[in-house]
Amino acid sequence: QGSRRKIDCPPAQPPQDNKAPVSAASATMASTRQMAQFFVGLLCVLNPHLPVAEAGWRPLSSPSSWASSWVRRLPSSSPSSHELALQTRIGDGEHDLHHPPSPSSSSLFGVGNNLERLVRRGRRQRCLASVVAAYRIRGGSGDDDDDDGEEGGEGAAEGQSRMSKALDSIKVRSVNGGEGGVAAEESSDARQGAHELDLSSLAFRDGSHTMTNKRCHLPDASWRAMRPGYEEVHVPASRSAPDPSEKLVPIADLPNWTRDAFQGMTTLNRIQSKMADVALKSNENLLLCAPTGAGKTNVAMLTVLNVLGQYRREGLDNDAMDEDDDAGKESKYEGHFDLSSFKIVYVAPMKALVQEVVKNFSKRLKPYGITVRELSGDSSLTRQQISETQMIVTTPEKWDIVTRQGEGRAYTQLVKLVIVDEIHLLHDDRGPVLESIVARVIRQVETTAEPVRLVGLSATLPNYADVATFLRVDPEKGMFFFDHTYRPVPLQMQYLGITERNAFKRFQLQNEICYEKAAGQRKQGNQMLIFVHSRAETGKTAKALRDLAMERDELSLFVREGGATQEILREELSTVKNADLKDVLPYGFAIHHAGMARPDRELVEDLFSDGHIGVLCCTATLAWGVNLPAHAVIIKGTQIYDPSKGRWAELSPLDVLQMLGRAGRPQYDTEGEGIIMTAHSELQYYLSLTNLQLPVESQMVKTLPDHMNAEVVLGTVQTIDEAADWLGYTFLYVRMLKNPNLYGISDKAAKDDHTLQYRRRDLAHTAACMLERSHLARYDRRSGALQTTPLGRIASQYYISHSSMALYSRHLRPNMADIDLLRLFSMSGEFAHITVREEEKLELTKLAARVPIPVKESPSEPSAKINILLQAYVSRLRLDGFALVSDMAFVQQSAARIMRAIFEISLRRGWSGLAKLTLAFANMVARRIWRSQSPLRQFKNVPEIVARKLERKADIEWARYADLTPSDLGELVGVPKMGRTLHRLVHQFPKLELSAHVQPITRSILRVELGLVPDFEYDVKVHGYVQLFHIIVEDVDGENILHHEMFLLKNTGAEDEHTVVFTVNILDPLPPSYFIRVISDRWLHSEAVLPISFNKMILPAKFYPPTELLDLQPLPISVLGEAALIKLYGFAEFNPIQTQTFHHLFKTDKNCLICAPSGSGKLACAEFAIMRMLVNDPSGKCVYVAPKEETSANTHSDWNKRFGSILRPGQVVQLTGEVAPDLKLIAEAKIVVCTAKQWDAISRRWRQRKAVQSITLFIVDDVHFLGGDAGPTMEVIISRMRFIGAQKQQKSGDGPQLRMIGLGASLANAREVGEWMGVSSSKGLFNFSPKVRPIPLEIYFHSFDQSNFASRLMAMGKPVYNAVMRHSEGKPSIVFVPSRRQAQLTAIDLMTYYQSIEGETFLGKGAIPEEVAKIAGNLREPALQQVTTSGIGFLHDGMVENDWELILDLYRNGSITVLVCPVDICWKVKVVAHLVVVMGTETFDGRERRYVDYPIADLLHLMGMASRQGIDTCGKCVIMCHTPKKEHLKKLLYDPLPIESHIDHYLHDHFNSEIVTKTISCMQDAVDYITWTLLYRRLSKNPNYYNLQGTSNVHLSEHISEMVETVLGDLEASKCCQLTDDGDVSPLNLGMIAAYYYVQYETIELIAASLTAKTKVRGILEILSHASEFANLPIRQGEEKSLKILARNLSQKLPESAQFQDPRTKALVLLHCHFGRKALSTDLHTDQKRVLCDSINLIPAIVDVISSNGWLKPALAAMELSQMVVQGLWNKDNVLMQIPHFTKEIVYRCEAYQGEDPIESVFDILTLEDDVRNDLLCLPDENMADVAVFCNNYPNIEVAHEVQDSDDITAGYPVQISVKLEREMDDEDEEETDETQYGKVAAPLFPKEKREGWWVVVGDTKTNSLLSLKRVTFQRSQRIMLEFMAPEEPGDYSLTLFCMSDSYLGCDQEYDVPISVAVGESDDEDDDESSRDDESD
Repeated sequence: QGSRRKIDCPPAQPPQDNKAPVSAASATMASTRQMAQFFVGLLCVLNPHLPVAEAGWRPLSSPSSWASSWVRRLPSSSPSSHELALQTRIGDGEHDLHHPPSPSSSSLFGVGNNLERLVRRGRRQRCLASVVAAYRIRGGSGDDDDDDGEEGGEGAAEGQSRMSKALDSIKVRSVNGGEGGVAAEESSDARQGAHELDLSSLAFRDGSHTMTNKRCHLPDASWRAMRPGYEEVHVPASRSAPDPSEKLVPIADLPNWTRDAFQGMTTLNRIQSKMADVALKSNENLLLCAPTGAGKTNVAMLTVLNVLGQYRREGLDNDAMDEDDDAGKESKYEGHFDLSSFKIVYVAPMKALVQEVVKNFSKRLKPYGITVRELSGDSSLTRQQISETQMIVTTPEKWDIVTRQGEGRAYTQLVKLVIVDEIHLLHDDRGPVLESIVARVIRQVETTAEPVRLVGLSATLPNYADVATFLRVDPEKGMFFFDHTYRPVPLQMQYLGITERNAFKRFQLQNEICYEKAAGQRKQGNQMLIFVHSRAETGKTAKALRDLAMERDELSLFVREGGATQEILREELSTVKNADLKDVLPYGFAIHHAGMARPDRELVEDLFSDGHIGVLCCTATLAWGVNLPAHAVIIKGTQIYDPSKGRWAELSPLDVLQMLGRAGRPQYDTEGEGIIMTAHSELQYYLSLTNLQLPVESQMVKTLPDHMNAEVVLGTVQTIDEAADWLGYTFLYVRMLKNPNLYGISDKAAKDDHTLQYRRRDLAHTAACMLERSHLARYDRRSGALQTTPLGRIASQYYISHSSMALYSRHLRPNMADIDLLRLFSMSGEFAHITVREEEKLELTKLAARVPIPVKESPSEPSAKINILLQAYVSRLRLDGFALVSDMAFVQQSAARIMRAIFEISLRRGWSGLAKLTLAFANMVARRIWRSQSPLRQFKNVPEIVARKLERKADIEWARYADLTPSDLGELVGVPKMGRTLHRLVHQFPKLELSAHVQPITRSILRVELGLVPDFEYDVKVHGYVQLFHIIVEDVDGENILHHEMFLLKNTGAEDEHTVVFTVNILDPLPPSYFIRVISDRWLHSEAVLPISFNKMILPAKFYPPTELLDLQPLPISVLGEAALIKLYGFAEFNPIQTQTFHHLFKTDKNCLICAPSGSGKLACAEFAIMRMLVNDPSGKCVYVAPKEETSANTHSDWNKRFGSILRPGQVVQLTGEVAPDLKLIAEAKIVVCTAKQWDAISRRWRQRKAVQSITLFIVDDVHFLGGDAGPTMEVIISRMRFIGAQKQQKSGDGPQLRMIGLGASLANAREVGEWMGVSSSKGLFNFSPKVRPIPLEIYFHSFDQSNFASRLMAMGKPVYNAVMRHSEGKPSIVFVPSRRQAQLTAIDLMTYYQSIEGETFLGKGAIPEEVAKIAGNLREPALQQVTTSGIGFLHDGMVENDWELILDLYRNGSITVLVCPVDICWKVKVVAHLVVVMGTETFDGRERRYVDYPIADLLHLMGMASRQGIDTCGKCVIMCHTPKKEHLKKLLYDPLPIESHIDHYLHDHFNSEIVTKTISCMQDAVDYITWTLLYRRLSKNPNYYNLQGTSNVHLSEHISEMVETVLGDLEASKCCQLTDDGDVSPLNLGMIAAYYYVQYETIELIAASLTAKTKVRGILEILSHASEFANLPIRQGEEKSLKILARNLSQKLPESAQFQDPRTKALVLLHCHFGRKALSTDLHTDQKRVLCDSINLIPAIVDVISSNGWLKPALAAMELSQMVVQGLWNKDNVLMQIPHFTKEIVYRCEAYQGEDPIESVFDILTLEDDVRNDLLCLPDENMADVAVFCNNYPNIEVAHEVQDSDDITAGYPVQISVKLEREMDDEDEEETDETQYGKVAAPLFPKEKREGWWVVVGDTKTNSLLSLKRVTFQRSQRIMLEFMAPEEPGDYSLTLFCMSDSYLGCDQEYDVPISVAVGESDDEDDDESSRDDESD
């Protein structure tokens, strides 16, 4: 189209006779077709309304040429109208910077400055209108012209049409939402639907070679000449004298810290100086258009430094750096910049350029500690590398993949600067990729309100204003255009149009022209580069030039005979390896291309730089990758083979400009020469291109469906309107506005549709239809909704075209073989343009005979060619034809990607055979080996001969190689020296050992626990940081995939055993086996298979059907009878479930189990039973037990308000967890609320505790937790209470019996649970279906494919917003997220999405924004303040109580409608909503280093929160999950929940407690104990789950006996109990300590084994932290790093064995931080509270273990540790630090106090005078009040002791010491203080209320022996008796009495106790009694 054009040059005198001025007739139309096109174009100009576009013709160009027209800025008619015009006069060189002459400073294009306004205003369409306003669209007739529009247009070229009338009718909506004039965008309903267009006819046929310039205007003094065989056109160099006022910016004027980036430079050049301020000191988007070599890189560097400056740490001196401070640092400015908070992306078009940029910027940014890395082609960075990288240099395609996949979102959000180099690539076929990524960045900025700076760098181009608009550049501030006069060396151009038709003569002619030009240059002493377009051509051209020189005897022009150059060339010749180079180098010629060895290339570069080579023939690699300028450059021919098109095509403009950029040496030349040798028909094109007359056009239409699919997959486009909106951000839209005719838009359509809204909708509709036909998207034409499909996701991820995906979808079959797969591959749309040329057929036929997989088609078929080339590539066959080599490279580039895509399709369809085949092919292409070849070929250093010898030994299986020794392997290949190397490689080959434990959950679900043990030597250099494996579960035939998931093996876990848990459906009928296959993602033959046999599997019994919900009339609350009871309820009638269960609960005393969905009002059912007890049994007591502490707290809060109103105070209580106070509470209470753990501790000694025996009603909530973590404890207490009930029934007969009520979710096996709880299955069992809810619940599942957890969460961001908008209907919504941090991020995302898209907030309808803002101002967290004003709140466990209550109050009263919570507080938050969104169903488990599923009980609870009784008619729940989990979750959530017992794993501690209480005294008792549990009932129902092989009585008894023997054996080994040969069991001291303090037996065993007589505080601290109680401490994602940082700053070092992924190490770090009072993150602070609460319970157990060993010093150290835990201090710290608000400065002042008495203790503070104390402490009054409270509570204990019968102490006999403890108090205090307040500890850093405890110890300090110990608590006074045995040796002894606090530092007391021991009678027996405190004390 328009390839031959008329060249219009101003007439000039020819320099010679044979030259003539360029005339109008110099070029003629060559064909009838072109004549027809010309006339159609002419008709378009004469009559723009002619419908040629509709007739299938495309106009040649726009009727008006925009390249050299003036456009002005019109004054705004109103504040809501923003119309911008850009000045674009080209070619006269008068102005270097073109800024429109407008006084207005406001602009819509400054994204950074106008960000807040954009977000505030909302709708993105307004941004589109601003782009529209940048252009004045042509009107259809002259009537629309406006005289004012001609301002400044006098200099326009003749023939150009005037500017059309401005879009005065377009009015953009104003900020306040009002309308100004006519709306810019009409409703889509105003037009009847969208039309489908023919995109192929709209796309430019010639792509990047599209010629839109009709007439080419050349500068004065241009001339042309006709030569034999070619035409020559000369264009002189453009020159202009610099403005005298122009000043260059010295580097010294830049900020001091920036100068290291410009080392070796003294000043910036002209361009850089003009841009320095805006690039370095502002955040404006920039577009720089300047000639090649003008120094654009330094401008990019300035913008990089601008970002660095934003993240420079405050307080650093700009101009002074202390050199000494930098010593020892990796970088000069280490620590000066926050390098983790930003990333910079530099997009360059070529891999060679990427590498050059990486090298350049790495060196220059090294002083700042900036890491620059390449991300291009096949290179990929690990997550670790990405996190360490601040600047990523990448290609457009690679960055598109990163941003479109969603995997990279976790770090793309940190990007603050995107630099797009060579942005004129927009005109290229790759341009749509740039459009896509720039549009994505701009939309991200508008959506997230996080500014990202865009910087475009470009060669000079005519329509730079369009590109500036596309980049949202403010034309007044950020748009810079510098014409050719700014070239460092002016360039004189020569254009040679070859007219010779004969190919051989044309080749000869080109060589002769090259020679003439080269000889001419050499005569002037200049060097020359000749660019050719293939590697072979470099040698051919160099030899041809040498031959011509020899023929003409002009060799001396290139190398002077006998000169130094000749000698140097001869010397270097010996090192040259390349034959062609060796041939021509002695003659002064050389070649250079990427196929040469690196030393050869470097030699050529050095010789050329030094001037020893006169003519260098090279490929374009030299232009891109090496900076090697020459005086003259020849581009020899402009055609290059393009394998994607399957033909010879014109060079891209990018390459041409880059090659010409190498002409002219800035240091030596005043002028350079560029010579383009091309076909005569292309002369016009290259003249237009290099003379700024070829506008950059958009190529987006061609690939629109694929790019739109990427946006649909990302979730940024979900409707056709959003797609049209997205198109408004593309360069296509900018050009359609500017030149509508060129893009097939008639003038009338452009006039009627000012913003081209309808056109954009048509384009989007067309693309959507194409995607739907290809099955990549689901398109609802009625609503315009777009939704991606699995195929769409695959296409986007692997960059596959929609046409190819449609082909695969249609033709893929599950049983395809190699031949079929390769045939399908070769039909891919990516290879549609590849053809078979005549000269290739012979070679292809030969290749077809050599490739291993037969090719059925004829080699003349294109598909056969592709097939053969792929196999040839894998086989490493050598090809001869240049085009064939290019085609093969093109095929292999796409092969692995396509195979991966087909692999993903196979996985989705569950085709096992095809999945394995395609994965193998993907790896075969990547590794270039066949499956039949040795796996060791995948290592780089295996010689070919060795690999072949291994392949000949086919009789040895690959699996056996691992058993061979190095000598065996050496002998095997016949090379003994290779033995050790081969042995190492064999053992480095990835291999996993598999084991599996399978358990049937139901008859249709199988739980698989897969163990994976790496059985190879992991080497990061070989394997990288991560190895990826596919876990595939196949059916017995190996045809279908039943389950698939990924397994990541990290280098850090290469020696650990890993566990993966998943569920698989059980097929019906039951197959004989399944196969688990674990296949490496990257290594061929790395595969492990594990068969799972079902031959002996016994499936669980079938479940009974659920209880039917009867259609009953709802009961009114009046049925309760008593008025006091009726007042407890605020509603009129009970729901259907409550109605159906009412009679059984309120009218009978029978046991009952109620199972119904969460949110069904089950708690009210329990209240019926409580009310019956209160009415009918005055002495009755109720205990309510919940598995979760949060549930029990919420229930107590509710019941205390309601039942507390009808009961006396103190009759509704919640247990504390401390035994003695809890027993008192139970004795006085009517209703007791507690957790399962608390009731277990209380009820263990039920025989001695009357309060426990007096319970008459026992309510267990959430019985479905029996299958969870709390299950074993719940099972024990239910079994125990059933046993107690049976015992009571035997004793009392008709007395009050124990009634048991169970509440839970719908259970599949509710009948077994009910029978175990003593519930009659016919009357008391109510097990309703999960679908039966009082308020119906709509559940929506939304699955996500992203395998990376963080990326998956980010991908959920927009869908969460959409779910809230679609389903909430303005009603309350709760969003549950995996973590506290995510709660904050999600709340902010919701706010920004709503504000940017809707421009509104989530505030409730009745909310008053001012009041909400006032309340928000009282919140602590800034982020919470911000989101609350937008109607969104978030909660987390670390919030201050006040914030928590304020947010909940705002939510409950409807002021805010969206609440975001981490899932771990779901039981604590007692609110309901209309909509619940579950954002992800996994959370990170740091202990196992993997993501684990939420407990199913938690998910059921979340779903139950989506119902507001009495308000909603239905609730809604949206669950977002990982795709592999979706079906499993559906099954569990829709069906009743099966629960199994887990008590068999936790029997040790429960057995131990029963042994201590004598419930178990022999093995038979233990067996009987088990028969009371649920486990016993489930063993026969689901035997395989419990590893039971049968259900007979023999099987059961053997299994239980073995279980009992194992548990008792373990307890005996840990010295907790003693087992006799007769089977009798008795408790030992350690067992009694464990049972008393509720400590795990493993912990007691560890304590006893670790303690010694010399253990100090530090040792006890380490022992404490290793307690099993801390094993469940969570390790969150990234916490290992935080813990390491904390550990580095601790005052005491951790043990060397500390592993930071171990929860016990975490506990130790948190305790250290507590003592050092270190600030912690919210999550760690929450964990610290838990550690402290557990520690204060463990330390008394440690003291008792030490005392039983009789060690004094360790016991005292443990007691000090208790004080440290309570007060948060080290024992060596000053005791004054425990006083609230005391800092180190205050303590220093106290130590320096010069009063009568020094201040050393808390008592000394009390004795100070008030004014002295105030002056010393300098604390405000409120803080002084806290100090006073602490000091007054600080215990002052008087200790009196007396040795009983001190005169009669006999050796070996008991000694008694009477000790009295009395609290000293003032008389006033005694009267004022309530006795219950005595002993209350003042400890601001301890997380819960604590009472004082005291240890009274008698010991001998000399012998380190502890003689007696008692622990006491008291209020006023306490008398105790200590007893111990007198020493065996008579004599005088000085003992010591210690009175040690467990809570305060500095109040311990010690007294000397002298005793005299007389000689006693010999006694063979020793009595060793324990004196442990009991409740009776």
